[in-house]
Amino acid sequence: MKKYALKTLALCLAATALTACGQEQASEIKTEPSVTSTSIRPEHMAPYQSRPITDDVMYFVMPDRFNNGDVSNDHGGIEGSLNDHGFDPTHKGMFHGGDLKGLTAKLDYLADMGISAVWLTPIFKNKPTQGNTVNVTAGYHGYWVTDFTQIDPHIGTNDDLKDLVKEAHKRNMKVIFDIITNHTADVIKYEECYPSGQNSLNVPLCDYRSKADYPYTTVGKGDGTAINEGFLGDDVGHQTAENFAKLTNNNFAYTPYVPETEKNVKVPAWLNDIRYYHNRGDSEWKGESSLYGDFAGLDDVFTEHPDVKKGFIDIYKFWVEEFKIDGFRIDTVKHVNDSFWQEFAPAIKKAADGVGVPEFYMFGEVYEFNPEKLSHYTTVSGLPAVLDFGFQGTANAVISESQPTAKLADFYAQDRFYKTEKYDASILPTFLGNHDMGRIGRFIMEKNEGISDEEALKRSKLAHALMFFTRGVPVIYYGDEQGFTGDGHDQDAREDMFESQVASYNDNHNIGSDVSPEVDNFNQDHPLYKTIQEFAALKRAHVALRSGVQTVLKTEDQAGIFAFSREDQTSGEKLIVVLNTAEEQRPFEASADTMCFISGSKPVSKDGELEVAPLSWAVFDAKNCK
Repeated sequence: MKKYALKTLALCLAATALTACGQEQASEIKTEPSVTSTSIRPEHMAPYQSRPITDDVMYFVMPDRFNNGDVSNDHGGIEGSLNDHGFDPTHKGMFHGGDLKGLTAKLDYLADMGISAVWLTPIFKNKPTQGNTVNVTAGYHGYWVTDFTQIDPHIGTNDDLKDLVKEAHKRNMKVIFDIITNHTADVIKYEECYPSGQNSLNVPLCDYRSKADYPYTTVGKGDGTAINEGFLGDDVGHQTAENFAKLTNNNFAYTPYVPETEKNVKVPAWLNDIRYYHNRGDSEWKGESSLYGDFAGLDDVFTEHPDVKKGFIDIYKFWVEEFKIDGFRIDTVKHVNDSFWQEFAPAIKKAADGVGVPEFYMFGEVYEFNPEKLSHYTTVSGLPAVLDFGFQGTANAVISESQPTAKLADFYAQDRFYKTEKYDASILPTFLGNHDMGRIGRFIMEKNEGISDEEALKRSKLAHALMFFTRGVPVIYYGDEQGFTGDGHDQDAREDMFESQVASYNDNHNIGSDVSPEVDNFNQDHPLYKTIQEFAALKRAHVALRSGVQTVLKTEDQAGIFAFSREDQTSGEKLIVVLNTAEEQRPFEASADTMCFISGSKPVSKDGELEVAPLSWAVFDAKNCK
């Protein structure tokens, strides 16, 4: 058993758990905060404009799959067949009809749960469909942008967005955009693997061509000719307007072109210039190609180009200044060069400060589980935060797979890598699953064959307790509060909250409920919805759970106890949180004096130890029990 230094702790348990405290002391024991729709709504928090992100509970939502508030925009105003407009609510890869009006109508559902920040997948205008003659899917997810200046007509209008932001701010909720700078929709083709004039749906992948084999400074496309065009390459020392003015179409590894039907489809207009793309073929997801390759065929933007840096800064300053949104989640950050982020992040922060959003929050998506590698994008690239994939991987291993809780101590010991002059690991968004990898419910079901619904519910609650009470900003993936599980990752983890017509969604089992995804799933009495309410209330009631320094107290080399303290340096409030990930009761040493039970499953006190129930959690006040 691995144990961390544990100060003498005192215990004063209420009601039947009382063993060593007098009745006078028992009357002062803190109890779990009352959970009502009014007590946990964000209206009772500090104003959103000045509220630190560590106070927030975030909800990650895919608007197309959330709520259909306007059926008139289901086809996005596009005539023709399914391959033109992309709307088919029975197909998991097509538009289903959810929109901004639908999300706005459900803001109270979120506020009642304790959500104070809503993060939307990209809502900019997308290429409606992409693919080949065998597999065409739609841009319902928002990651195939053609127009960065308007909302996708399937999702709504710019005015609908203004209404959403207005209504969210009225409820003291923040609105966070998912944005993209790495790529646009697939529009550019290459003559070498897709000669002009062919059917636009038959798009083969083009092998990546490296800078070593096809340097920018030569032409000839591998025939031995080496003609210096004057362009000196794109390394940091050459990222100047003067050098990039020498870049021509002859400098690329492939011969790029845009089909006539899509010549001017991108907005702003500068995005239609093929010189603003790398044009090296498809990424191999490693090495140089990770930065320069097309992301599954999507047009990879030349983010080293000074015009591109300025162009994207101008694009996203517009959304900050015009709509007063509260933050950006930035897609595919590791596929963009550091020098881009080093200019982009401070420029956006300055724009937000200028319109009265001083707590504007930016975090990058870096699909990487190693904290030391993840932290590169905060300490070197200069972003304030990144999505904490390290937390997700460790939490999943400990909760879903019953791996040793010592893994959590090892994980949190690496928080030091994130420390910068302004920021640290406390502002990282923590999550249990998402639209790419799948849901925590699925992980629990897959790793515990034959698991009962009761145990699945306990494990899901325990996973959420770990996320809410440890450092970081908890993120709820839409539908998790209704026990959604999904069949896997990507499209299989993007179920509808409103009545589903997708057969592969409708045969799923929802944890904690007998309700099928086939019906409306906005049940505010669902046990996971109620649990998130409870956790949000507890987080609101105790500053130590929002900004307190975290210290690991005890772990085990097996499934079992994970105990830690959270102590606020200003108020002095100190809480102790104890989780038991084992399927049997586990002991936690504590003496009886001043440590009071607040919330969770009340442990039984026995011979100077607490017997913590299986798959449970408990929170104690370590200072204010008198």
